[in-house]
Amino acid sequence: MKVLVYGSGVIGSYLAHVLCSAGNDVTMLARGEWKEQLQRNGLRIRHHLQHRETLDHPEVIGEITPEQAYDVVFAVMPYHRIGAILEPLAAVNAPLVVMVGNNMNAAGMQETILAKTTCPKQILFAFQATAGKRDRENGLLVCERLGTGNMDIGGLHATPDEKTRKQLEAVFAGSGYTLRWQPDMEAYLTCHLAAILPIGYATYACGGNLRTATGKQRRQMRLASREAFGMLKAQGIPILPSGDEKYYGQGVKGRLMQFVYFLMSKTEMGDLIACAHCRNAWEEMELLDKAFEGIIAKAPDEPMTNWKELKKAAPSWEKIREQYERK
Repeated sequence: MKVLVYGSGVIGSYLAHVLCSAGNDVTMLARGEWKEQLQRNGLRIRHHLQHRETLDHPEVIGEITPEQAYDVVFAVMPYHRIGAILEPLAAVNAPLVVMVGNNMNAAGMQETILAKTTCPKQILFAFQATAGKRDRENGLLVCERLGTGNMDIGGLHATPDEKTRKQLEAVFAGSGYTLRWQPDMEAYLTCHLAAILPIGYATYACGGNLRTATGKQRRQMRLASREAFGMLKAQGIPILPSGDEKYYGQGVKGRLMQFVYFLMSKTEMGDLIACAHCRNAWEEMELLDKAFEGIIAKAPDEPMTNWKELKKAAPSWEKIREQYERK
């Protein structure tokens, strides 16, 4: 199939690699120096845990033109930048657009695209569990992932129909990549913030390096997420993926998650998964935090003790901006 990946960061690049391995005709949209490197050297990815490098040669473009037609478009952009590409997504000649990544305005973005689209479109939302960083010196991306990778995907408030599911499964066929269908991606993306924001607060409190986190901070990350899931449930927001909140309780799954926090704070893998994102995507983290605070404000009776303490220990967004903007 002919597939466009709109965005060439770590997540978009790994997605393009998977789509190439599945035998699709893949085009990547990139800009600036990175676009030139991709055109000159191909898509080089160092898979950190797998101890190997891959090289793919998707077509690389800088702009979309109306005569270019695609079966599927994956829009992979940080939350603070995705608003700028809504009109190009509305104009692209493709029947299916999948918006991948954190998004606290999914309904508004879908409405904008459908109101301005030049051809009939279906909009889906997704989240891919990969992380990493760009190694500019060596002209490649360092990717952190478990297994072959997976994507949670669905409509705003519904699982896609069978025809759409089969189409997307065909796009990834033979790659080993897993699609996990979700019934309400708006709820899923909200729940995702309950899990990641406490990690962000602790990372910023530790100067961008979780290796200095204390045992108390690691416990508070889990307990803060537990409070947030309780707050969401109190507002009638379904917890997705189903049962995820159990990883933040007191049982076996809770102990397993606590061990994950320990690994996150002690290993290079943890730095790539958590700290690198907080350092490089602080603008996105700030917007996500502000959006989630709006949800918390609707539940004033929920104490959120650990959540508030973790956030209070972190610098203000003004100070975070001063620290990381310079870098």
